Amino acid sequence: MNQIVLATHNRHKVEEFQSIVAATRPDLIVVAYDGPEPVEDGVTFAENALIKARAAAEHTGLPALADDSGICVDVLGGAPGVFSAYWAGHAKDAAANLNLLLDQLSDIRDPHRAAQFVSTIAFVVPGDASRESVVEGVWPGRLATAASGEGGFGYDPIFIPDGQDADAERTVGEWTALEKNTASHRARAFEALAPLLAEL
Repeated sequence: MNQIVLATHNRHKVEEFQSIVAATRPDLIVVAYDGPEPVEDGVTFAENALIKARAAAEHTGLPALADDSGICVDVLGGAPGVFSAYWAGHAKDAAANLNLLLDQLSDIRDPHRAAQFVSTIAFVVPGDASRESVVEGVWPGRLATAASGEGGFGYDPIFIPDGQDADAERTVGEWTALEKNTASHRARAFEALAPLLAEL
């Protein structure tokens, strides 16, 4: 079996990526990164994804993937964006981040609650700078006024993706893992990445 390292210590992301990758490359095993976290001092998703992928590739000697993702709210000018994981402070408290965002938007009603999940994936092959690539996936939707559902992680319980039946809309927190993994921003980014992984 071939291995590729995902530059994260977040087990939820590792599980999600393994499920997405398995759909097209069942022979490719996604393993978690066990090295030190690099300083993510980029100001875009792409810059931070490359920082993480390069660090993981150098530390492990394996081809590396790194996802930098977040939620971008139109009325906030695209924030939290690259600060999504730290929106309520450096503790990376997902519940605090979600609650702060809800509080900030408490007086905002539809149709002004539009938001997008954005995933930027960097792919780095150690020792081969010519094989660095960055792809992006965008999942449009809007934010609910309260959290709903126990599934997913991060901002999933308040994100309502576009394209659902108006009478049966659900937050991603109410979706199954399979539903999410076939439609999410990461799945969309991975679709663009799949031809590159086919070369491994």
